[in-house]
Amino acid sequence: MLELFFFTAPANLLSTTFFAILGLLIGSFLNVVIHRLPIMMQRESDNYVASETGKGPVHSSRYNLIVPRSACPHCNHQISALENIPVISYLMIGGKCRGCKAPISIRYPIIEALTGLLSAYMIWHFGSGIAGMAAVVFVWLLVAMTFIDADTQLLPDDLTLSLLWLGLLVNLHDTFSSLDNAVIGAVAGYLSLWSVYWIFKLVTGKEGMGYGDFKLLAALGAWMGWSMLPLIILLSSAVGALIGISMMLIGRLGKGKPIPFGPYLAIAGLIALLWGHTINNQYLGLFY
Repeated sequence: MLELFFFTAPANLLSTTFFAILGLLIGSFLNVVIHRLPIMMQRESDNYVASETGKGPVHSSRYNLIVPRSACPHCNHQISALENIPVISYLMIGGKCRGCKAPISIRYPIIEALTGLLSAYMIWHFGSGIAGMAAVVFVWLLVAMTFIDADTQLLPDDLTLSLLWLGLLVNLHDTFSSLDNAVIGAVAGYLSLWSVYWIFKLVTGKEGMGYGDFKLLAALGAWMGWSMLPLIILLSSAVGALIGISMMLIGRLGKGKPIPFGPYLAIAGLIALLWGHTINNQYLGLFY
């Protein structure tokens, strides 16, 4: 029975549908991760600072990805299981809290739908074997990092380093790249943005990006090898410029406002994973 869903290439309709549904469910969980992980990091930082100054913990209540239960921030109405069905629940309750009728951000079902669609497409593209299932996890981590960075300009080590080590593990058997190229890609990805960071800081006295960006590019290098890094950097710059200019034109981006680079790296990494070799081959074909 498992052969209907897993380890088939190419993917069949059953496996694609299965991972679409699984992606919707994971998307609901990612909404929790996106909201809570930065808060958990801040609480941990506050408690550490307090302990270093000889004070007691600032935050003593349990707060993680499971506790406390999800609730409306306006009236504290606890979200029931029927209100937590991906996308469907949002439509059924009209995008409003059942307790106080406060509007619920449409971003929640968008993230659920996006995760479901991307999960299904990874399986459809790579099959439901090791490559396909690894690509699905790749997408889940990128979705979480994209929205966390967009909200807070943070890329948590829990996510970037998990993505990096998973990429090396996946490439033990040359799934997306040889292990040698993956290791070099991880090192080169980190050092390339690290170098840009320090050159920019020495010239301007300002920080142009965060250390999380170095780690994310290192992770992408670990997944796809060093040869894909120039394409990822080029694509992320192009996507960043396009989105930045668009936001300026519609008045959503003020002068001097910092722009998170992580989402652009994530988009570029996804494009490179899916079509990077085709793009590189067509580019090189122009010269031969």
